[in-house]
Amino acid sequence: MVESWVNSAERIGADLHLELSGSGGRRAALIRALREAVRGGRLAPGSRLPPYRSLAADLGIARNTVADAYAELVAEGWLTARQGSGTRVAERAAPSGAAPARVPKKSPARARGPRHDLQQGTPDASSFPRAAWLASYRRAVQRAPNEAFGPGDPAGRVELREALAGYLARVRGVRTEPGRIVICSGFAHALRLLFPQVLRGPLAVEAYGLGFHRDLLAAASVRTVPLPLDEDGAQVGELGRERAVLLTPAHQFPTGGPLHPTRRAAVIDWARARDGVILEDDYDGEFRYDRKPVGAVQGLDPERVVHIGSVSKSLSPALRLGWMVLPERYVDPVLAVKGEREAWAGTLDQLTLADFIVSGAYDRHVRRMRQRYRARRDRLVAALAERAPHIEVTGIAAGLHAVLRLPPGTEQSAVKAAVWQGIALDGLDEFRHPGTDMSAPDGLVVGYATPAEHAYAAALDALCGVLPPG
Repeated sequence: MVESWVNSAERIGADLHLELSGSGGRRAALIRALREAVRGGRLAPGSRLPPYRSLAADLGIARNTVADAYAELVAEGWLTARQGSGTRVAERAAPSGAAPARVPKKSPARARGPRHDLQQGTPDASSFPRAAWLASYRRAVQRAPNEAFGPGDPAGRVELREALAGYLARVRGVRTEPGRIVICSGFAHALRLLFPQVLRGPLAVEAYGLGFHRDLLAAASVRTVPLPLDEDGAQVGELGRERAVLLTPAHQFPTGGPLHPTRRAAVIDWARARDGVILEDDYDGEFRYDRKPVGAVQGLDPERVVHIGSVSKSLSPALRLGWMVLPERYVDPVLAVKGEREAWAGTLDQLTLADFIVSGAYDRHVRRMRQRYRARRDRLVAALAERAPHIEVTGIAAGLHAVLRLPPGTEQSAVKAAVWQGIALDGLDEFRHPGTDMSAPDGLVVGYATPAEHAYAAALDALCGVLPPG
């Protein structure tokens, strides 16, 4: 007879799969099964076995049978038994015939990794507010209604949408209500929900931006048309027959600088005249240093702007939490694309973020990180002024990265030198739309938020060492 799935979870917190089979009675069958579990590695050294009573009840055999089996295996050296710690698998070398554990191979580049990470796009992971987040998590779970542990609402938890409506109105000047906010997993997810089912191309985009976003749109058969940039941001006067435009108006990515007020008004006028829509990527609007806060374009006309944000820069990209503030006519179509149940953003993370915002912990964290990132930016500027005064630094009034303008013809060599020295960063040309005819200045995009605090000084030293001479 074969018996399986011996459940000792109530006593040891784990399930143990044993098969009692073969001749010799239950005692002999149990001994064979336990030996095989240890030999095969399913019971690791140090694993605690179920108490006699628990295992006997699960197997439907006598308690003395289990005790005798344990005793024999202790005598043979397979198990150990100590007063107060129960019966455990002995700490012993794996049998010579056992197959060694497979360790996934890593490529040399992945195994080594960069010595200095100055890539844009990520905050300092070591600064994640673990204690405050855990406190919010505990409160959120304790207060959550029972229905929160069922299938998720595709619009997102109402607690988070209410918290975001208040926060975005207060901090970013967004005009909305909870019913017009849809939770997503980030900006890329928002694009997937909008194109091509809700919106269609061609889509005007800034001449510099993330290639990942362009590739995502191209995969959805959306043609992107580049808009030239200058010191006032995207030249929205060049918009033609497109019905949608994607902008980073608070802090153009990656060149820096806000969209000029006259152009903000002009793009709203264009959207009204064309019955078009503006996609506002508010990727780091909370981090500003040397200027007054720049409000969201959405506040100028909530029915013409899709405002998209996330916590990937302010907290961590690991949370996979973002939001879309939608014109009313797009709410139902977006929810239809998303489906009947939430499949992307975890309910407990949503409830935790809601508490994190309402409790004031989010504001405190952003203010703290704003001070820290400003200090890092100042250290970068000071280091360049001392060691490479011929390098111009731009785009530093806000955000988490800076652009270092290089002498003509030196970008590629500087990027190669950085690779050789173990520095992870990007050349400015990496972000240039392939269809633009703008002149391409040489430069490096340096993320000063990414390194841990203790590693930042060494990263700056390494960076200065690979810059071209004046």
